[in-house]
Amino acid sequence: MVLCNRARALEYMRRAGIDAIVATSPVNVTYFTGYYNWLAGQFKDFMVRPGGNGDLLPAFGLYPAAGAPALVVDAALAVNAMDIEGLELRPVGGAMLPRPTPTRERPRARGWARGRVGLEMEGMAADVVAEVRDALPEVEFAECANLIRLVRMVKTEEEIARMARAAALGEDAAARALATARPGRSLRELGQIFRAEVAAQGADLDHFAYGIKGMGLATETDYVPDADDLMYIDYGCVYRTYCSDSGLTLALGPLSEVWAHRYEALCACLAAGRRAMVPGAHSSAVPAAMWAALEERGIAVSFPHGHGVGLEVRDYPILVADTGLRIRDDCVDEPADLPLEENMVLNMEAMVFALGEASVHIEQSFVVGAAGAEPLVEQDRSSPFIPA
Repeated sequence: MVLCNRARALEYMRRAGIDAIVATSPVNVTYFTGYYNWLAGQFKDFMVRPGGNGDLLPAFGLYPAAGAPALVVDAALAVNAMDIEGLELRPVGGAMLPRPTPTRERPRARGWARGRVGLEMEGMAADVVAEVRDALPEVEFAECANLIRLVRMVKTEEEIARMARAAALGEDAAARALATARPGRSLRELGQIFRAEVAAQGADLDHFAYGIKGMGLATETDYVPDADDLMYIDYGCVYRTYCSDSGLTLALGPLSEVWAHRYEALCACLAAGRRAMVPGAHSSAVPAAMWAALEERGIAVSFPHGHGVGLEVRDYPILVADTGLRIRDDCVDEPADLPLEENMVLNMEAMVFALGEASVHIEQSFVVGAAGAEPLVEQDRSSPFIPA
């Protein structure tokens, strides 16, 4: 199933004056064609051609303004796309050799052997870019990596449904794993339970991270908590290629007055960010509101921020203070402080670390609606998670 936001893609293509988008990174080939294979982000040139380099073996996802999307992929992997409705499948080569490159005939048959085409060149091997240009000398290729990021910001109904499912599965798996937490049980065991739970529900692990004595984040450790440990927990899974990202605070003992105040400040911070998350507001307005809530409660050291979620755990927009930079390529040029739009799925998070002592954390995802933001799924963050 092709989940691309077609209306949005067509509008950006119209503004940029391009007749088609050619995606080359694994995540964007998935976005425009529905094709996914775990090898796409793993298999490198030297793995099939000794003496070669570390470039990923290329695939191309063509998304035209008129007509059906098409996938150019090695014949050995094409079976993964055979049941995608409405996709033109163009197998090339075989046994993952030689590298697939669009030929002259295919684009000409699609009606744009001449014209302007957006090509995702970011991360693309220079010699492959040259092969594409040589194959189609009368086509003007324009770098479009940032255009694609801007298209992906606003989600379709199906995308939101998949992310909601991922978030619900992750929340349930985290609750089951953290319910087993106790002094003397290593954090590695908790991570293994989370991994098994998401797998049992048809999802894949994205991350399960924790803060140890306020010293930062860890994902691989045999640390065994104490009876008074208070720690940051951050977790997420992937359901049908879409990510979730959530977080909370795990408390193995009662909170001191100081830490209870800090946690209450984080709750207020999240609520303030949610109120600021309305269509038309600039991305920087959300962390500004979060910071104001923390400062009002005496918290001066934190990093309250947010980001989009989608096929990657961090999509545009990024909710941080205005950097003054621009998001530009050959097709787009926009301020990096992007305005919020309906049907963006945005994650907010804030934390407080005290080196050698403890950490608290709060994190949740929301869908931007006409009247404001609503939780992607219900997640209780009113208090830390305390195992029964």
